Amino acid sequence: MRILVHDYAGHPFTVQLSREFARMGHEVMHVFSANLTSTPQGLNERLPDDPDHFHLRPVDIGRTIRRQSYVKILLKDDPDHGKGVQSAIHEFQPDVVLSGNCSPTVNQFVQSACWELAIPFVYWVQDLYGHSANAILPKKFGAAGSLAAKLVDWHEQWILGKSDGMVVIADAFKPHIRKYSGQIEVIENWGPSLGEGVLPRKNEWAIANGFAETRNLIYSGTIGMKHNPELLVKVAEAFREESDVRMVVISAGIGMDFLVKRKEELGLENLVLMGFQSFEVVPQIQASADILVAILEPDAGVFSVPSKVLAYLCAGRSLLLGVPLENLSSRIVDENGAGLVVDPTDEVGFVAAARRLMGDPAMRDEMGVAARGYAERTFDVSGIAGRFLEVFREAGAE
Repeated sequence: MRILVHDYAGHPFTVQLSREFARMGHEVMHVFSANLTSTPQGLNERLPDDPDHFHLRPVDIGRTIRRQSYVKILLKDDPDHGKGVQSAIHEFQPDVVLSGNCSPTVNQFVQSACWELAIPFVYWVQDLYGHSANAILPKKFGAAGSLAAKLVDWHEQWILGKSDGMVVIADAFKPHIRKYSGQIEVIENWGPSLGEGVLPRKNEWAIANGFAETRNLIYSGTIGMKHNPELLVKVAEAFREESDVRMVVISAGIGMDFLVKRKEELGLENLVLMGFQSFEVVPQIQASADILVAILEPDAGVFSVPSKVLAYLCAGRSLLLGVPLENLSSRIVDENGAGLVVDPTDEVGFVAAARRLMGDPAMRDEMGVAARGYAERTFDVSGIAGRFLEVFREAGAE
């Protein structure tokens, strides 16, 4: 089977899926954006053991895509990226296209190319833009925002309804997909880096960056203002008198700009800010943590599952989440005893949870074992790939 996987964001777990398809003998093209700077990406370059029938296709629109430039993204960046994906589809001539992590605007271009070639289009639903628009735009723009949100929702539902197959990452999506009459397959996202085992706390990256002898809370991944980065500032403030504690943030973009300013204002020497690191050292970064930290905006609700949380579970470290309690990642961490979960609006509770974890090494160790155990039971990429292949066949791919 010739399979084209389009992942706008270029996440680590999606390219892992594409490589698994290729390992199983399928001809695969993996398409992603080359223009994102605020999102950590995976191994989106050719590796020595990649087979000849695995192809990487970055879409380069010639400029950086900035997440906060909403109007420019809607009117210019997304259409240009969508046209780039269309070109890749026409070039590769796949038997099926799997597309996700992108707006309805992008997926309209992708779906249109599939219609032109009479091939199945499978929508990989990672988020519902219409739901997010209804939660955010009316608050920002009043009546005009309400109208815009209705248009986004209608557009998304129309594309969903015209899909040949559909994969969602949580059951909670199903009631909100109103116009699709086919089978909806639930395949939860996964962490990409199980490796051969849990890495040591004192590893090469930790030693090189001065974190081998300190107690570390580490946040690694995208952070915007909607994530409330002030939570990380409060944690750093809470531990400023403990000279061996570091609040490490590895990210880029507007949230980091905010943290740079707050670090200077408050003189927080224990708030360590670093740019994105290469994907190869991410497992070492996560292993360097005593506590791995993730934050999700309150409006996200059940629909946005941070990929960083799934990657954290592989590391065998305790987790501290500031996420809505109804979110899937919250339920995974809480039900499996892998960490502590606090509502993202509760700054006092978030700091208290950080103190509780840092003060109880035995509890951290137990949570780390539970986190790794969940990952080992759940993140079998071969089995996951097999489930996707079944969706492709049901959608009409041969």
